Amino acid sequence: MVNTEAFSKRLKQIMDYYSLSSAGFAEAIGVNRSSISHLLSGRNKPSLDFVIKVVESFEEVELYWLLNGKGDFPNSGSPLKTVATIPSKPKEIESEAIETNANHKDGEIEHIIIFYKDGSFKKYRPY
Repeated sequence: MVNTEAFSKRLKQIMDYYSLSSAGFAEAIGVNRSSISHLLSGRNKPSLDFVIKVVESFEEVELYWLLNGKGDFPNSGSPLKTVATIPSKPKEIESEAIETNANHKDGEIEHIIIFYKDGSFKKYRPY
């Protein structure tokens, strides 16, 4: 049987290693954010499906280590793999690559999106 408290510590260790928030980690493995929250708090035990998603998404995570805490993390045979849903630094756009759209009205903004370092974002509409 998996020790829930120890498992949540290992889960947090993985998130710290990849610099992922709970939301970013959930998105990386394809689960709801609440699943991560419940596991970290010890409310729920990990399902087999959850464990498989973690191991398949992060090659540095060994199954035996994740379940029992025995072995190495990160897996010494694997290079660091960066997993992120949103880049930490936005790419610069070259000015000549920007084209104006003749169909838009000057000064009319459809929406503004602010991206945060933890992978979350907020979308604002001007009306």
